[in-house]
Amino acid sequence: MPKDENAVQECRLLIGGEWVSGAETFPVKDKFTGETVAHAHKPSRAQVAEAVRCAKDAFAARPVGAQERYALLSAAAGLLEERREAFVQSITADTGFTTSDAAGEVARAQQTLILSAEEAKRIHGEMVPVETAPGQAMRMGYTIRVPVGVVCAITPFNSPLNTVLHKVAPALAAGNAVVLKPAPQTPITAALLCGMLIDAGTPPGYLTLVNGDEDVGGWLLEEPDISFYTFTGSTRVGRIIQEAAGLRRTQLELGNVSGTIVCADADLDHAVPRIVNAAFRKAGQVCTSVQRLYVAEPIVDALVERLVAETKTRKVGDPRDPDTFVGPMIDITEAERTEAWVTEAIDQGARLAVGGTRDGVLFQPTILIDVEASMRVVCEEIFAPVLSILPFRSLDDAIDRVNATEYGLAAGIFTADINTAMKAAKTLRVGGVHINDTSSSRVDLMPYGGVKDSGHGREGPKYAIQEMTEERMVTISLY
Repeated sequence: MPKDENAVQECRLLIGGEWVSGAETFPVKDKFTGETVAHAHKPSRAQVAEAVRCAKDAFAARPVGAQERYALLSAAAGLLEERREAFVQSITADTGFTTSDAAGEVARAQQTLILSAEEAKRIHGEMVPVETAPGQAMRMGYTIRVPVGVVCAITPFNSPLNTVLHKVAPALAAGNAVVLKPAPQTPITAALLCGMLIDAGTPPGYLTLVNGDEDVGGWLLEEPDISFYTFTGSTRVGRIIQEAAGLRRTQLELGNVSGTIVCADADLDHAVPRIVNAAFRKAGQVCTSVQRLYVAEPIVDALVERLVAETKTRKVGDPRDPDTFVGPMIDITEAERTEAWVTEAIDQGARLAVGGTRDGVLFQPTILIDVEASMRVVCEEIFAPVLSILPFRSLDDAIDRVNATEYGLAAGIFTADINTAMKAAKTLRVGGVHINDTSSSRVDLMPYGGVKDSGHGREGPKYAIQEMTEERMVTISLY
């Protein structure tokens, strides 16, 4: 992003290796103070077409070798360390996340860059024993993996650096050109990131940035020269993308209503802080946040008491205060929606164990008991700092209830019994099962993605590169 001496930044478009103005601008608000901190440039329909054309032309004109890809992503990891504080500040302004959450995201993003750099050197095919087929003794064969071409990355507000890099870095590592459309709430971090990647040596045209909402996303879906769409967001939008993509490939990480199971033999000293962190970090605006906590009946009262006590120690307020654990939600509309859902649940018979109040964009971390499966706080993705407690009598009952949703991104289970743990691993229908951890447990090198209406395909640099490359068969006839 070009340097701007004014307090209000200009988040311009990056097209063909140049920062350019858009057809119009929209304000970007600090999520806690409400002040305008940036003006984001939005492209015209023609600029979107030009952006994709430049990406296609760059990919066709200048293939980028594996060593160069490794070098630029390694350089970017070093630059991210140097610019750490700027990114922490941009993430906090963009999202309202606390400085500790922002710093954690920057640290993870650096690992994502390093992993992607290393994987750029490991892209390979395999030998195919065609000579063993009848009449093929003088032939040999092998596969290679080649980049798909132009990758379009459409990213969410709730991880404006690391989730973006989980799409952009593997795409570049695989040799693709990338068109990035970040969430309209978070253009500052995206612009900083693209500027850093250009400084690290990304060739002109290989990285494109366009800001905007669903209309810009729709224009990108109309571009036939895009070969691959990678998207994190709602299931509703994921369906739109999949329909528009047709036979083109996609990787979709969509909605979720995460469940975690706490068995009677669980170590509560180990489980309680992890559950509170996973339910309320980033104000609960994480697709794997613990929303449904299934608790063995004999320990419900003890666990709720400990969860409430732990929650009360977590400060809510200004995200720039180093002691704050829960900052604002992304906007007042989401905070009001959360309040309405909690009020609705209470009207339907749920009880508050802690929290349940709103102060502007701040929503107190909330634990609900006596909830029913039909309540929206349980059966729909709340994407807020709200945790519902649901007792269970048997492991089969708990597993069935976790599975009784159209979603399937991740689940967790706390238990001291290896047989219980392995049964959960085999029968929970989700993309990831975390034993003695919550649904919101992720290491950036692991394969990450869901099943059912939570989408398909996998992130994690190694696995994303597989998604973003094509397998090509090569045979050689000898004579």
